[in-house]
Amino acid sequence: MVDYQGKQGYVSRSYVTVHETSKPPSSPPASSIATKLIDTANSFKGRVTYVFGSKDLQRLRLDCSSFTQYVFALNGIDIPRSSKAQSQAGSYVAKSNLKAGDLVFFSVGTPGVVNHVGIYMGNGQFINNLPNQGIVVSDFTNAYWTNHYITGRRM
Repeated sequence: MVDYQGKQGYVSRSYVTVHETSKPPSSPPASSIATKLIDTANSFKGRVTYVFGSKDLQRLRLDCSSFTQYVFALNGIDIPRSSKAQSQAGSYVAKSNLKAGDLVFFSVGTPGVVNHVGIYMGNGQFINNLPNQGIVVSDFTNAYWTNHYITGRRM
């Protein structure tokens, strides 16, 4: 059936030619983005020095949140600079629903105050930048991290 200027009618198939239209480009699947984020973060192991409050990209002297901001930026995702601001960006994710690529936030100073961030990798692990260690993979189920966990966010 064909609708033309408010009137409906029928056309024989012999008069119709079908032309394929190109589909608009789609976004990469979330799992692909997560893999890229984690691969990018892992590529900095042994190369980044933790310096509180620093965002020195030239010498790779970063704190935890400038590290996550840099990793996300390298993958085309703009996030705020500080861990506190990052913890309010994107959308809330319950701890039980965390997926690879989500940001995980902790209170490692003043109780209840976000001041540390990492990138969840799945399987109970997250990658983060720590003083005196640099970029490391930490066990999310470790009692220390479990007791200091605040929230998760999906960008």
